[in-house]
Amino acid sequence: MFSNPVNPKQDRKESTSPSGAGKNNEDKKDSVDSVADQEVLSSGSGAEEENVPVEIEIRIPAQDDTLPGSTPEVIFSGGDEDPDESGQEEHKEEAQRGPSIRFLNLGDIFGNGGGFGQTGPKVKKKKKRLHKPVFSIDDIPAPHRIKEELDKYVIGQEKAKKFISVAAYNHYKRVRTGTMDEIEIEKSNILLIGPTGCGKTYLVRTLAELLDVPLAISDATALTEAGYIGDDIESVISKLLAAADNDIEQAEKGIVFIDEIDKIAKKRNTNSRDVSGESVQQGLLKILEGAEIEVPVGAGSKNAMVPLATVNTRNILFICGGAFPNLETIIRERLRKQTSFGFGAQLRDAFDNDKNILDKVTNEDLRRFGMIPEFIGRLPILCTLQGLDTEMLVRILKEPRNAILKQYQKLLALDEVDLRFEDDALEAIAAKALERDTGARALRSVIEDFMMDIMYEIPKDDNIGTVTITRAFVEGKGGPVISIRTEHPRQIAMNLSGNEERRQNEQNESE
Repeated sequence: MFSNPVNPKQDRKESTSPSGAGKNNEDKKDSVDSVADQEVLSSGSGAEEENVPVEIEIRIPAQDDTLPGSTPEVIFSGGDEDPDESGQEEHKEEAQRGPSIRFLNLGDIFGNGGGFGQTGPKVKKKKKRLHKPVFSIDDIPAPHRIKEELDKYVIGQEKAKKFISVAAYNHYKRVRTGTMDEIEIEKSNILLIGPTGCGKTYLVRTLAELLDVPLAISDATALTEAGYIGDDIESVISKLLAAADNDIEQAEKGIVFIDEIDKIAKKRNTNSRDVSGESVQQGLLKILEGAEIEVPVGAGSKNAMVPLATVNTRNILFICGGAFPNLETIIRERLRKQTSFGFGAQLRDAFDNDKNILDKVTNEDLRRFGMIPEFIGRLPILCTLQGLDTEMLVRILKEPRNAILKQYQKLLALDEVDLRFEDDALEAIAAKALERDTGARALRSVIEDFMMDIMYEIPKDDNIGTVTITRAFVEGKGGPVISIRTEHPRQIAMNLSGNEERRQNEQNESE
């Protein structure tokens, strides 16, 4: 919007005849003064100004959805030079003031939406939870009740569920009570050690959703020392603040899970600066212990032009997890040195065959692995998880409330088809997943391999009522059992893809 008030120069050119020039000039001066007085009164200023400024107003619609209707209005004030020397000083002072900037709410102009064509403010859609909140940290339940709820979703890992239930109970009891009799209870963070795919992340995510607290999951491999390429250490708190919808009070009661923590172990035999190893451990010390951290609101870097918020990490529960490869070797070496002669050989054989060797881990073993003592001291609760075997994988397939089999059964139920699995088929699925050595993560990929063809073929025929998955179908040696709604069950051959199809061709050629 541009506004151009009366210019004194244009008014002075109205009369050019010699006669009556003085009178006309005097009348025009009075007219200019009158216009200037009106301009001053309209702007709310009580001072009289001789020069009439030229105002240029620029309004830019809002671009940031997080601040609907809020946009800067820039007003440039200025005017033409007055030939009268008495007004030159005032004109210079006016020019030196520069533009004035203030915020204009377009919602006052265009409605509550704050923008063109909007009828109301945007409402942020909440993330869908996997599990409904059961407890509240304001009335934290006993550890056995927390474990009972975890048992409904997490199969196995009894020791880990017990440890994490007690740790969560003590932590939020400490947060609720604060100080008592001038005795301050220190925070106890958790370190989870277990092979990949054993359920570390899933266990923490389930706990956070049951307690209805914000959760931030970060990857330690992306963290670097400040000033280097990668995520700053403070980014873990930024993610937690974002998970709490920028509610600082809620974020300060949340949970931060740092995965792949073993990847920031101190590098050995290196002369260069360890910006992604020991330096990251040093940077995490004050955050783990409890400190006030400035983090950007709505951005992952302090370099962004966004406001900063101060978050106190004193009441944030930190849980770190990692696979720690070769840690078992370090434990066995320590135990062998502690054995004496005589029965030492038998003990060494027992250590080599011990599947629960991680249960014997000590802080000294972690130090030898590459974790600095100060970092280990900030994680006083040390909990180990065991690798999954075939029996546990079968239980994971069918027992949890949101088991993988139940998900596929619900998916086919939308097509009015009943999906069933034979027990031998479940064992075959678990055996294949175990071969991939990625834990429970491999279960879904194994099922997708043979379910893809079924989900492609079933919508073609509305007469299909039941599909039964057999061991032969999982192993690529046969097909599923299909029950037609009006006929008896029969076994059909389906198009197999990938490795299963090649295996069928090889068997046919050998015959």
